[in-house]
Amino acid sequence: MAEQKHNRLIHEKSPYLLQHATNPVDWYPWGEEAFKKAIKEDKPVFLSIGYSTCHWCHVMEKESFEDSAVAEILNTNFVPVKVDREERPDIDSIYMAVCQMIAGSGGWPLTVILKPDKKPFFAGTYFPKESRHGRMGLIDLLNKVNSLWNERRSEIDASANQITEALNETPQPVNDSNPGLEDFHTAYSQFESRFDSAHGGFGSAPKFPSPHNLIFLLRYFVLTGETKALEMAEKTLISMRLGDI
Repeated sequence: MAEQKHNRLIHEKSPYLLQHATNPVDWYPWGEEAFKKAIKEDKPVFLSIGYSTCHWCHVMEKESFEDSAVAEILNTNFVPVKVDREERPDIDSIYMAVCQMIAGSGGWPLTVILKPDKKPFFAGTYFPKESRHGRMGLIDLLNKVNSLWNERRSEIDASANQITEALNETPQPVNDSNPGLEDFHTAYSQFESRFDSAHGGFGSAPKFPSPHNLIFLLRYFVLTGETKALEMAEKTLISMRLGDI
């Protein structure tokens, strides 16, 4: 039997990173080695963030990161970097904010493409290997980004600068102030407008379990008596249960 090959993640301690140590993708852990390579070879960085018990992280690994065709594209045209959000919540927090800013929502696996200076110019979550049902697949995405990188770099630079400026301008929470009732009403209205009454959850597929959202709805129900908040939480929990989550 041929000896199983490993990438650089075999030297990491994180269980999540070790799960990816036998992928054909030439993963780097987050660190200067990866970004020095990106600068030297003038390649964008493909950043994938997840955690060991994340369902869609495992799906994306099986579909794409264990696939030789995807690995060839990533290894040739990008510097692939894997991050465990439980090990590096600081990195996860920054790029999750970017994803929410660009896509309007976030989740894991978190997929971000960066310039070698760590400025992001694209962010999303789960991508299937092939495009389907109107959703872009990872292969098509990577090929499109590679073309833009080589042919329209100025547009990428402008986008990355715009995203970074917007992120820097985002107001930071004030620790000594508590949200008022009006803030709760505003947050509830946003949940109500994005609620999927047919399948539960919020927004469109793929969806990700967010316990803090459901806790908010239950507390809002207790605070205001708004039965719709309770119904949204119950519908979502029932759908999760029937969906084997």
